Amino acid sequence: MNPRTSSTTFADLGVPSALAQALAGIGITEPFPIQAATLPDSLSGRDILGRGRTGSGKTLAYALPLIARLTGGKSAAGRPRGLVLVPTRELATQVQAAMLPLAQATGLKTATIFGGVNQRPQVNALARGADIVIACPGRLEDLLRQGHLRLDHVEVTVLDEADHMADLGFLPGVRRILDLTPSTGQRMLFSATLDNGVDVIVRRYLVTPVTHAIEDDARAESQMIHHVLTVHATDKPAVVRELASGRGRSVLFTRTKHGARKLAGDLTKAGVPAVDLHGNLSQHVRDRHLTAFRDGAVRVLVATDVAARGIHVDDIALVVHVDPPAEHKSYLHRSGRTARAGAQGTVVTLQTPEQRRTVLTMTKRAGIQPNMASVAPGSPVLTDLTGPKADHVAPVPVADPATAVARTQAARAGTGKPRRSRRASTTGGPKATAGRPNATAGRPMSTSGNPKSAAGPRHRSKGPRPAAR
Repeated sequence: MNPRTSSTTFADLGVPSALAQALAGIGITEPFPIQAATLPDSLSGRDILGRGRTGSGKTLAYALPLIARLTGGKSAAGRPRGLVLVPTRELATQVQAAMLPLAQATGLKTATIFGGVNQRPQVNALARGADIVIACPGRLEDLLRQGHLRLDHVEVTVLDEADHMADLGFLPGVRRILDLTPSTGQRMLFSATLDNGVDVIVRRYLVTPVTHAIEDDARAESQMIHHVLTVHATDKPAVVRELASGRGRSVLFTRTKHGARKLAGDLTKAGVPAVDLHGNLSQHVRDRHLTAFRDGAVRVLVATDVAARGIHVDDIALVVHVDPPAEHKSYLHRSGRTARAGAQGTVVTLQTPEQRRTVLTMTKRAGIQPNMASVAPGSPVLTDLTGPKADHVAPVPVADPATAVARTQAARAGTGKPRRSRRASTTGGPKATAGRPNATAGRPMSTSGNPKSAAGPRHRSKGPRPAAR
């Protein structure tokens, strides 16, 4: 069943013709339920409290009234008129991508503000008069403290994924930011749940909001099929490899950053190209990995929960909880990467026999009744879930380290540059240059482990300088 309605158009809901035409230009002609429910009120300027699960169409539900209200005006440098607060960098990028064709159709400028990257391009975008700022709270507060923008001209403020911002501890910053926006402006808050302090935000900052709730548990998506597979720990790596070997796109979730990095590397070595996505990666690398996944250069993305709400890629056929999530909300947000916009999708949770009770509790709280099975490598169930296997892709060979050093030395010899031999530390620590001791070798250590504190402060002698030669 397609979640869009068939009897109502965006024009029927009061969306301006320029925006309706821009939507039609990208193939969107019928609203999702949450859009059909909220747009008449939000376009009239009412404060909105919208509840709906991930993938329900919330971005357009607030983007359309935001852009409609700001159309025809002009923002001063560093004085945006629209503000969208989001919890993650990935979601900020996703929101801007969804808004861009609408903003271009109405002559508005957008800017994204988030950490992990050089702030100068963001500062320049603000100085050019960005009309709508899509921001993560941390970097936004940094730029506010530095005086690069003010929020006293904001006419519409949106909080997207408010419950996730609460989970990440962002609500104190969100309150400080909202205190800087005019109390007379329109405010819209979208969240899957109202716990962890989100209800306080609603009571304090929204004025007689109109509430619209779309069913937000996993049962609401009939196209999403859930499976729980029991596997012995020794068989788990091979089973994961089989699940990731299909021809469709798949997202595999792990609990830790190290687990995501290792699994992506292991799959790639086994002929299943994969990229990882987690909090330890720079923004450049995150963007590169997501682009490779979106463009089809790789079919497998291994991610931690930090990416659960920021990944919006069409046609993800399979979500695998390699490590069962700690609680049911994470399960729902992870699973929401598939079965989006009416497409079919499969969700698989792997559990060891020792994890049965924990997983059973989690699925009950999530409101699902999964198909249960026990599997081992080669089980027909795995083939049924993944379909035909993709072609094996040989990993790119990595040069032997000794060979690489020899080539470097030979190249230096050919250019007349001195060669410096290197030898590895016998303890497996960092390499030290031959003839030159390790920086901390032979120096007494303080009880805190800091070599400098034992050797005393390093400073110039205040005695007379030697005469110049």
